[in-house]
Order: sequence, then C-alpha cells, then structure tokens
Amino acid sequence: MKITFYGHACLGIQINDIHILVDPFISANAKASHINIDEIEADYILLTHAHQDHILDVETIAKRTDAVIVSNHEIATHYGNKGFQFHPMNHGGSWDFEFGNVKYVNAIHTSSFPDGSYGGQPGGFVIEGEHKNIYIAGDTALSMDMKLIPMRTNLDLAVLPIGSNFTMDVGDAIIASDFLDCDKVLGYHYDTFGYIEINHEEAKRKFFENGKDLMLLEIGQSIDL
Repeated sequence: MKITFYGHACLGIQINDIHILVDPFISANAKASHINIDEIEADYILLTHAHQDHILDVETIAKRTDAVIVSNHEIATHYGNKGFQFHPMNHGGSWDFEFGNVKYVNAIHTSSFPDGSYGGQPGGFVIEGEHKNIYIAGDTALSMDMKLIPMRTNLDLAVLPIGSNFTMDVGDAIIASDFLDCDKVLGYHYDTFGYIEINHEEAKRKFFENGKDLMLLEIGQSIDL
C-alpha cells in the first residue's frame, strides 16, 4: 500500500494496481500548486463529507478518469445524478471492493455542499487491504466511537486531522491514537490556511513523548506501508 499526501486532507492510495483518491482539494490550495491534477490517477474517489475543501476537484478528476465516487448516500447520489459512477454508503456499512473492504464510520463534524445544500452526515473510512489496514478519520472531533474500530480491525496506520479549530488538535489526536490502538499516525488537515497552522516540531515531539510516531509529509511525498 502506497500513500501520497496531496495537501490539506487529500490522499492518494495505491493498493496493487488500484488507485484511490481521498477528498481532492488541490487546485485551490496554494501550497499544492506544484501538483498537476491532470496527472493524478483515480479508479475510486472516497469523500468523507461535502465541504468544498474536500470535494473541489472531484468532478474534474472523475470526468477524466471515470472513477467511482464513494461516500455517504447524499453525496454519492449527488454525483450520480450528474452522471458520474457512484457507490453510496452509510455509517456502519461496509463493502468489498476490488482493492479491499471499506467501512464508513462515524465522524463528528458538519457536511454541506458549497451552495449550502445538505451533504448528509460526515464520516471516515476504514480500509482493509490485502496486507495493510488504515483508518482515515476525515474532519472530526475526538470521539469515543474510535474505540470501536480496533475491536474489528487491527490498524497499521491512522490518518488523523491535527490542525485544531475545525477538528481535533495534536493533543486529542494522541488520545485518538490510544483509542484506536495505533501508534503510527499520519497527520493531515493542517497548515492550509491560518486557522489550522501548527508547529511541526512541537507536534512531533508531543507524539514522541507519548511513545508514538507522527508523520508529517511534504505535499507530493509518499510512504509505503
């Protein structure tokens, strides 16, 4: 499993020959100006919720790649009604895709489209690949629901928001990693704009002091699990 950070909350995940894109917000992110969205491969696009900073580039990429859009019922059918391929889900449900099992889990946040229309309830994804399992939290507060995830899935990586103001901060993300029984964390949803700027070295130090590993990737950088 190869994971690429495209800035903000956007991830590319490659499992064998399948390419999964999560929450594409690239073209309006000044920090990701060196990323060419026309070169990003996507067989599936997973959307945690409907806010603009998570869906901005969905249609552009899906038109080119014919990707299947996977999200909650409201978001998925929104794109289905526009002619895109889609797979609707809801909280607690899972589905076996060609790359592995995906479960849509709870997140505490809001979810509306840029025009203010209803975008269903926000969520996160647990992806069980052939060899590795990851949790993508989406935008969320710390939640006791996170304790349920390791009861079903042994995680190799937790992708957690750490920018505060709109989501968890670093301290809450450390507690979340305890709840998830996963000490390897990829931080995201930080630094894109002023409200969510963080001190990188301080964040890594706090994780280290708690016996955990926080990875903060450069935009465009990848890791292999």
